Amino acid sequence: MNLSIRRADAEVEIFLGRGLLKKAGELFDLSRKVLLVTDSGIPRDYVQTILSQCKDPMLVTVPAGEENKNFSTYEMLLQACLAADLTRGDCIVALGGGMVGDLAGFSAATYLRGIDFYNIPTSLLAMVDASIGGKTGLDFGGYKNQVGAFYQPKAILCDPDLLDTLPERQLACGYAEVIKMALTLDKDLFYRIESGDAPTEELIRRAIECKASVVAKDERDTDLRRVLNFGHTLGHGIESAAKGSLLHGECVSLGMIPMCAEPVQKRLVSVLEKYRLPTRYEGAIEPVLSAALHDKKRAGDTLTVVFVNEPGNYELKKLSFSDWKKEVRRAPIFS
Repeated sequence: MNLSIRRADAEVEIFLGRGLLKKAGELFDLSRKVLLVTDSGIPRDYVQTILSQCKDPMLVTVPAGEENKNFSTYEMLLQACLAADLTRGDCIVALGGGMVGDLAGFSAATYLRGIDFYNIPTSLLAMVDASIGGKTGLDFGGYKNQVGAFYQPKAILCDPDLLDTLPERQLACGYAEVIKMALTLDKDLFYRIESGDAPTEELIRRAIECKASVVAKDERDTDLRRVLNFGHTLGHGIESAAKGSLLHGECVSLGMIPMCAEPVQKRLVSVLEKYRLPTRYEGAIEPVLSAALHDKKRAGDTLTVVFVNEPGNYELKKLSFSDWKKEVRRAPIFS
């Protein structure tokens, strides 16, 4: 199944289907030098499947974990580009979760001022969110995505078969982003999630369609795309304060709850619990609020937050940071 993100100057193709990893050479232009970037947690047979389809490959394996999305790893990738003597006619391929995609994409965006980039997400979270939209970057100073660039891949390959080896906790984190997309943009999808009768491939497709439609209208995150930040202001604060004890999708789950009307909160908590996602944060609230000060959506003392009054509908609220903190303090997620 082919989806796409339509842009003014190009179109990003998204290939979705089981077994597509073995067809990457037909879907991507790998008949040139290819720097394949993966991490230490990706199964070796996935890596070999891609390497076998490249004309002139070089493999770089970075350590797994969000803490490695930093300047040191980025420098290592640039050194690998030099060692492989990549030119503007060559490409970088990411095979991994959101961390690998962000690093590889940022390297492709900045090496020689931009070379071709393909993304093969291996986690549900990356398939429905991180790989879609062209955001690349690094964490810096202890905060998420403080350095980066908008840089669209040439194409994206999503093979649901790759989820078979994913740990349950990582899979649940992906469902957090599917729930986010449904709650803000697709009420029917949210009902399907509540009922639990939709197959994974359909959830992936519909979540991708939601995000792709938004990105196509607002590639640079200036207006409509703000809806995709639902749950992320508080979620990023929790993620920074938790220092690795919680995964991104778990933090987004917690971040969504305070930004819903009370009747929606109850339904959301029920869905999150069904997917084994957290609904309470056991840490102290003050470090969370302090970390949220660095949110990229903050302008002076004002935040634009996404609020959901009913599934499938949202509004953008401008709140002073002090008013937002009051809302968060009243939330049922803190002990």
